[in-house]
Amino acid sequence: MSVVFATPAVLRGEAAFQSARRDRRRATLTALVVLAACLVLSGWVSEVNFATLAAGIPRIGEYFGRIAPDLRWATLFSNAETEGSIAFWFYRADAWALLLLETANMAALATLGGASIALILSFFASRNLARNTWSYQLARRSLEALRTVPEIVYALIFVWAFGVGALAGILAIMIHTIGALGKLFSEVIENAEMRTWDGVRASGGTWSQACRFAILPQVAPSLISYTLLRFEINVRGASVIGFVGAGGIGQEIYSVIAFNYYEEISAIIVMVIVVVAMIDLLSERLRHRITDAAGVR
Repeated sequence: MSVVFATPAVLRGEAAFQSARRDRRRATLTALVVLAACLVLSGWVSEVNFATLAAGIPRIGEYFGRIAPDLRWATLFSNAETEGSIAFWFYRADAWALLLLETANMAALATLGGASIALILSFFASRNLARNTWSYQLARRSLEALRTVPEIVYALIFVWAFGVGALAGILAIMIHTIGALGKLFSEVIENAEMRTWDGVRASGGTWSQACRFAILPQVAPSLISYTLLRFEINVRGASVIGFVGAGGIGQEIYSVIAFNYYEEISAIIVMVIVVVAMIDLLSERLRHRITDAAGVR
């Protein structure tokens, strides 16, 4: 039986390991204590009341019980005149479908307009392409300002300026989209390979020509992918800002909630979920095809 004696080097290594482990544990414990203190402070500032939460949670279930349709198996597939049927539940499906189409159109127009402007600004907001520090800082801060203000605030402003309707919603979503996509686009551009840029510039190409022929072909698949993803987000956003009169299905949802038309609430929500899911699936497939074709992972 052999006996292994610890050398001084091994002992020093073991001591250093134990010391580092104690330091990590101390740092982890300190971070957990600070996090817990921040959570408690946030709850106190936000006036979180657990008694109110406990009393309100059952009411959520009660509300879902009210909006659930009164479907009956015997009349489930009857016409729209028969209570308890699916057709009776979706008796205004044609009108709601048109409003959902308007919502999707709002999101599409806002995404297209926002992405176009964001693309232009992103070249100025990219550190590797900016002409100078002033243009870079101005473009960056402008994009931050545009995406900081919530879409619904923009919608309220435009409803006051242009009146109730889809135009206010399109402008509100478009402005927020400029700020959001501008940041994403500029980050993609900053990771672009610059050798083609240097080649275009060395051969006498202008700054705009280098952006067009050296950078844009490289980053186009990622830009399209981000744009499609933003379209999915904007469809959901367009459904919400209608609450303030900015057009689309949101106005109808607000009306039925205000008048307590419970079964209509659930019918519209189901249609919105189905439409958004279909758009998400279609957009996801398009994004995967684009990225796969371009070899982007």
